[in-house]
Amino acid sequence: MKNVTIYSTPTCHFCHMAKDFFTANSIAFTDYNVASDIEKRKEMIDKSGQMGVPVIQIDNDLVVGFNKPMIAKLLGV
Repeated sequence: MKNVTIYSTPTCHFCHMAKDFFTANSIAFTDYNVASDIEKRKEMIDKSGQMGVPVIQIDNDLVVGFNKPMIAKLLGV
């Protein structure tokens, strides 16, 4: 089982698409709202160098944005 984390905001369309994809494929994930959680926002920027969301971490791999083919490949779905 892969460890999946998504850094997102409530108003981000691509964040919702990513979370819907995880749910549809029965992928457990941890969601951090970087709009309200300043510590997790800093963590996201430190890891990715990005201010934009979503930033998705699958084990040790980072995916910036909702790159569905890359996410599916990393998850093996």
